[in-house]
Amino acid sequence: MDAVDLGTGISIYGCGQDEAGLFREMAPRFGVTLTITDAAVSDANIELTQGNRCISVDHKTEIPKSTLRSLSEAGVMYISTRSAGNNHIDVDFARRIGITVEGVAYSPDSVADYTLMLMLMAVRSARSTIVRAEAHDFRLSDVRGRELRDMTIGVIGTGRIGAAVLDRLRGFSCRVLAYDRRPKTSVDYVHLDELLSRSDLVTLHTPLSAETRHLLNLPRIAQMKPGAFLINTGRGSLVDTEALLSALEGGRLGGAALDVVEGEEGIFYTDRRSRPIESELFLRLQRLPNVLITPHTAYYTERALLDIVHNTIHNCLEFEGHQHG
Repeated sequence: MDAVDLGTGISIYGCGQDEAGLFREMAPRFGVTLTITDAAVSDANIELTQGNRCISVDHKTEIPKSTLRSLSEAGVMYISTRSAGNNHIDVDFARRIGITVEGVAYSPDSVADYTLMLMLMAVRSARSTIVRAEAHDFRLSDVRGRELRDMTIGVIGTGRIGAAVLDRLRGFSCRVLAYDRRPKTSVDYVHLDELLSRSDLVTLHTPLSAETRHLLNLPRIAQMKPGAFLINTGRGSLVDTEALLSALEGGRLGGAALDVVEGEEGIFYTDRRSRPIESELFLRLQRLPNVLITPHTAYYTERALLDIVHNTIHNCLEFEGHQHG
């Protein structure tokens, strides 16, 4: 734990070393007191709020209602989560007990760039090519790759990240379809069923909520074109993993590239080389040669981290300003 004593207080939980360094560097510009710990917020470390009304939490750990209640009793009124989504916090419950929860904006280019990389890797069977090359098997694959310009790409969710993906796709001259309950950009919006049936590749960029959990379920995955690819850099639970596995193992889909996976908690952001992974669904996905899994790292760039730290402090001060205004 580290404290920087300057003024208005913010407690920073679940803070990695690189984040902590940036927080300490930026604190003097804002005139804030920071209490920094690498431990996730829990009932056991509520005292680290030290009477602060604002705290910041990471996106890796779900915060139970009991902890939210303890935070409220300790006088916390604002939680800034260092992520775009806030599905790891019961926002409605927090609101009922007097706590406002907000995410932070950061460079959408980080996830958009990564999404395009995963698209290209998926349609060129990059994982199997790399695995063979590492084993010194340099023969060409039996399956030829595809070019994006010959494909129809379906973008589900056109907020800041989805819009950044659309911007990049224009450079590939592919056909693009989009689905969003609130259309925001000048692109060809269609109903979700039509997008799934027409797209050669589907990419997910919608927030996770009760309404979007398992947005791609068994019936919807069955609507996807035979041989289609799925890219997910949104949230793992947007996809019903069992339904996806059925389509992949049965050969109906061409492949998937997943930076987020349902049930990733306790797997991603940990070293599991010496500890077996218990999730059979995860292991089945990982064994498939046409599935690429990366550990929720699309956001992880220097620019995005700067944005997250800056906007965390800014949002907390904005909240404090409104409270005193």
